[in-house]
Amino acid sequence: MMSGSTILFYLLATLIISCGVLSVLTRQIFRAAIYVLFTLIGIAGMYFWLQYEFLAAVQIVVYVGGIIVLIIFSIFLTQQAGEKLAKQQLDRKIFAGLAAFCGFALTIVQVLQHGFKMGTETPIVPTVENIGQRMLDVNNSGYAFPFEIVSILLLAALVGCIVIALRSKPEVNLK
Repeated sequence: MMSGSTILFYLLATLIISCGVLSVLTRQIFRAAIYVLFTLIGIAGMYFWLQYEFLAAVQIVVYVGGIIVLIIFSIFLTQQAGEKLAKQQLDRKIFAGLAAFCGFALTIVQVLQHGFKMGTETPIVPTVENIGQRMLDVNNSGYAFPFEIVSILLLAALVGCIVIALRSKPEVNLK
């Protein structure tokens, strides 16, 4: 018999995976943004379930509150909310699938090569002060490099929003 915690995990995992797949498969840009929104909310729910409230709050504030709102505003400002995205050519689909497979393979190789240690260090208490100190530490136990990678990801999302907002509209001839 499954416990409530297990049921909650499976519900969140189903939400994350289904909305992630739907965001990739839909051809309507506004629906894709909404599916990404629910995917990110599901990930925040997973952080809450793991009792990492700080990471869940950051997930909601930065991704849900920042990036998704920026994407939705750029869609509405360009009046492209109801338009369907162009159907992609077969060579682009093949390249995208190959890139996704390579990223997945790289992730699997890294996880399999990592030597996970069991309890050699005492775990840190997940307070804002401890997380902040680890976030800006440049030693092996610090997260300064991943912090910079996340900032590059946020910059890429901002550039993507600008590209969506600057997409040229077809001219309508009223003659």
